Amino acid sequence: MELVELVEKWGNGPVLAACGAAAGLLFGFMAQRSRFCLRAAVLEFWHKEYGHKLVVWLLAFSTAVIGVQVLALSGFLDTSQARQIAARGSLSGAIVGGLLFGAGMVLARGCASRLLILSANGNLRALLSGLIFAVSAQSALSGALSPLRETISGWWTVEGGGSRDLLALTGMGHGMGVFLGVLWLLAAFYFARRSRLTIGWMWVGAIGTGLSVAAAWGLTQWVSHSGFDAEAVPVQGLTFSGPSAEWLMRVLVRPAPEIGFDFGLMPAVFLGSLIGALWGGDFKLEGFKDGYSMRRYIVGAVFMGFGAMLAGGCAVGAGVTGGSIFALTAWVTLFAMWAGAGLADRLIDRPAPATTSGAVPTVATAP
Repeated sequence: MELVELVEKWGNGPVLAACGAAAGLLFGFMAQRSRFCLRAAVLEFWHKEYGHKLVVWLLAFSTAVIGVQVLALSGFLDTSQARQIAARGSLSGAIVGGLLFGAGMVLARGCASRLLILSANGNLRALLSGLIFAVSAQSALSGALSPLRETISGWWTVEGGGSRDLLALTGMGHGMGVFLGVLWLLAAFYFARRSRLTIGWMWVGAIGTGLSVAAAWGLTQWVSHSGFDAEAVPVQGLTFSGPSAEWLMRVLVRPAPEIGFDFGLMPAVFLGSLIGALWGGDFKLEGFKDGYSMRRYIVGAVFMGFGAMLAGGCAVGAGVTGGSIFALTAWVTLFAMWAGAGLADRLIDRPAPATTSGAVPTVATAP
């Protein structure tokens, strides 16, 4: 049965949910097997270690960029329809939200997608942090924190369209987008060789993670092209802030939000990660060790939830999905996340050496 027939029979919502499930299952499994994590990559970068975690992130990011830009270059994907480019954006929200999100993922020891991945692996710390992240995101979207979000977002805005498209602003086309993706892929190869990362699940998983981001863009564009009302089908990619808040509302309120791409995404990512954990023998129940750890995770999750909604996306939603279409605010958010994470790590987990004579400096390490 062709896609047009499926849309006619089931409607846009269920078909989009199936697409979300397909992309989510791939992302969950591949991200789990590769240990994909922006926080880990950022800390390696700031610590000047340039090891496996940075390689995995670069492989995933460059693959996503190449895949998305090839789709756009071939005419299959119209990136101008994406929310990150078409709608009005906020540069102040991208900066402040990115800084908060970066600090939050250091405190919570993982970004939003990583928390979902770890939850499926039996990590109860990540499960609690993910729930708090969803509550904070919903509060920032339409709850008690929304006035603060709207105020900060209004400080510095940018109109939608060409002014949010970096390739359009710089006069570069999608061909240059592919070229830049290849450069980042070569950088990943260089660091992989330098750190002696052998080809295995980390390579396969990282590349698969990037391909899942491109697949999400391609699948939603496919459904949009196949429907009678193309404007009713948003072209979107992988993200975890909005879907987390949406699933929270599905549990708490009636009527529930309409079924769409995000409906299939979240449970499929969880399932994909669970399959990966069982496959690799990584499933293990873990909890909090002490009260300080719990407070740290809670504060980090709140920072990430508010920061993601303020910035317009999480580490995957803005950092990889938005970055792969060269959305201006997404790139500002990504840089702010790297800066916020590095600053939080410096101030919290890597305190300055003590000046007292005979004192031995200590460095906090992640469990």
